[in-house]
Amino acid sequence: MTAPRPTFRVMKNGYDRFAVDDAVERYAAQVDQLEKQLAIYQKQLEETAARLNELQIRYQNLENSVDAQRQAADNIARLSLREANEIIDTAQKNADIIVHESLVTARLILTDLSKLYGDADAVRNSTLRKLQGLVNELDEFRMPKMPDLRWLAEAEKKMR
Repeated sequence: MTAPRPTFRVMKNGYDRFAVDDAVERYAAQVDQLEKQLAIYQKQLEETAARLNELQIRYQNLENSVDAQRQAADNIARLSLREANEIIDTAQKNADIIVHESLVTARLILTDLSKLYGDADAVRNSTLRKLQGLVNELDEFRMPKMPDLRWLAEAEKKMR
């Protein structure tokens, strides 16, 4: 947007003074207007630069906050994982202890049952022998013959 070059009428002792003054005034007004616009633009540029600086600081603070939150989340996850592993290890150890104690108890019970089976077998054999002896004695037992009751009746008659 360049203004057309002014042309001036040539007169005695130079150019038309009024035309030159008029052009100079127009240029001066245009310069004033451009300087005012430049001042407005510079002010807007300063405000924009200040706003940009403010936003950069805010962005940096947000980025630091996000990094801190990410780091905190990582720490929490790491601590949670460590604690979960400790709980699992403790549970595994407790389970191993319970299984071991159960096996020891089961072994004791089985040993006692084995002894009881042996004792029961011995009692059964002993009882079987005694019963066999009783059966043999019963087989050999003979009932005495009953006396003839007629003599009793005769004896009662005599006594009367």
